[in-house]
Amino acid sequence: MQNRKPLRTLVAILVLLAGWLGLLAAARAESRPIRIVAFGDSLMAGYGIAEAAAFPAVLERALRQRGHDVAVVNAGVSGDTASGGLGRLDWSVPDGVDGVILELGANDMLRGVDPEVTRAALDAIVRRLGERGVPVMLAGMVAAPNLGAAFAERFDAIYRDLARTYGLVLYPFFLEGVADDPNLNLSDGLHPSPTGVARIVEGILPSVETFLRRIRPEG
Repeated sequence: MQNRKPLRTLVAILVLLAGWLGLLAAARAESRPIRIVAFGDSLMAGYGIAEAAAFPAVLERALRQRGHDVAVVNAGVSGDTASGGLGRLDWSVPDGVDGVILELGANDMLRGVDPEVTRAALDAIVRRLGERGVPVMLAGMVAAPNLGAAFAERFDAIYRDLARTYGLVLYPFFLEGVADDPNLNLSDGLHPSPTGVARIVEGILPSVETFLRRIRPEG
């Protein structure tokens, strides 16, 4: 019988090498920033204020100050509806993204779009990102009181239902503590001022940190 020791040794070396390559790849992944796309409408884009004062930039600075190695890309488009976001999803969220913060629906609500249309578009966005292996955090919206209780009930349920269905981190109301406060909004009464954006980031930060831990668990 031939001596099989050299063959066994070679196999052992190859297995060891594969293990080291895997560890190196994991180390490289851990060493780069977590890449987040902030995907939404004018509330995300920073309508009427400087880019450095917009939500994605302020969020990135706040997370970095708390020790998180992140890069937050602004993919907000003013005037976008949920259906509009679905239409631009593939080029707005390129390959290699680690997670998406999804904030859409405000324009649907203001235009009185059938909540089922909004629901279907947001569901499709979450599902398609999931098929690509991209985790999603959902930033919700609340219907304005003047639209009536029936509309509000159908609209407001969209976000909690999607979060429950897909197991998403949910921040229930993106404008929590900011909506209807003239001191935190521009003169149009709809878009946050830099101070308002800072308040939004302060409120949403714990939820975003939970989301980051899902993307890259600590320890």
